[in-house]
Amino acid sequence: MKLAIQRASRAPHIPSDATLRKWARAALSREARVTVRYVAAAEGRRLNREFRGQDHATNVLTFIYAERPLEGDIVICAPVVAREAREQGKDAAAHHAHLLVHGLLHLQGYDHEKGRREAERMERRERAILAVLGFADPYGVAEA
Repeated sequence: MKLAIQRASRAPHIPSDATLRKWARAALSREARVTVRYVAAAEGRRLNREFRGQDHATNVLTFIYAERPLEGDIVICAPVVAREAREQGKDAAAHHAHLLVHGLLHLQGYDHEKGRREAERMERRERAILAVLGFADPYGVAEA
């Protein structure tokens, strides 16, 4: 795995490079070249507007450039992560882990927007990876 980490946000709650690498290794099922970029709200909003047509900062965006070899960017908006963690009563590190795993699963072809069956498949994989990393179910429900 080749993982580049960019910090366009100086938010103190962003995990260390070593932690992000550990989480990424757990989420990737094959070799990949990935850039993880932490951004502030303005850049998150601009990217979401430009690439998804939604005029607000979102928590995570995934950009896929190649499938073989797997290559892409994961953009995480630090202030959105902090706000969502507070609103949802979650630990910020757990939410960061979930969003990185979520973005990396998108990079590998998982897509929760393709219907309920695909969403359930993706959520099961997220739960399994996060459990291995020591985090609780990010959806707050027990696995059936």
